[in-house]
Amino acid sequence: CGLGAGAFLGRQAHQIHRQTTLEAPLHFAGDALNYGVSLAVLSAALAWRARAAVVKALCMMGFGALIWGRAIWSLYTGTVPDATTMGVVGLLALVANVAVAWMLYAFREGDANMRSVWLCSRNDAIGNVLVMLAAAGVLGTGSGWPDLLVAAGMAALALQGGWQVMRQARQELAGQPAAAASSCGDNHHGHSH
Repeated sequence: CGLGAGAFLGRQAHQIHRQTTLEAPLHFAGDALNYGVSLAVLSAALAWRARAAVVKALCMMGFGALIWGRAIWSLYTGTVPDATTMGVVGLLALVANVAVAWMLYAFREGDANMRSVWLCSRNDAIGNVLVMLAAAGVLGTGSGWPDLLVAAGMAALALQGGWQVMRQARQELAGQPAAAASSCGDNHHGHSH
């Protein structure tokens, strides 16, 4: 519960530095969908887990596209985020996201469903580090460029992660062993008992 509360507070505080009102709620909804769907199909057949992973991959790629759009809009409007808020929020969210990513590390080579959860958590933690670096850059330069560069990196991570999950899920649906899934066998949790 403490970890969940910390993640919730970190995410709520992260809204403060976001420059659009659409991005944060969509990110939260995407995370909730990702974890909820993963839990709902955890004991289902591989085909159902792969179908769920397709939906989650589309969400990941959609969020990546949204980040690109936000970066372009920020460039157009010349908006400069508050560096102190970015840094503090990035650090708080990093603590929560690293804890979640650490718990999910064992599932990183599982089926597409579990891989999507791992990739989202890993990408969130990487994004938090990037936000803190951008905060330092914004503070040092007084410019929004460091934030825009980080947004581009985060968009690339989301798009790349979504593509990996999509590719693996399609292989699982076609009955072909995906490279990551074949090393774990076809069990219900992406790890051996």
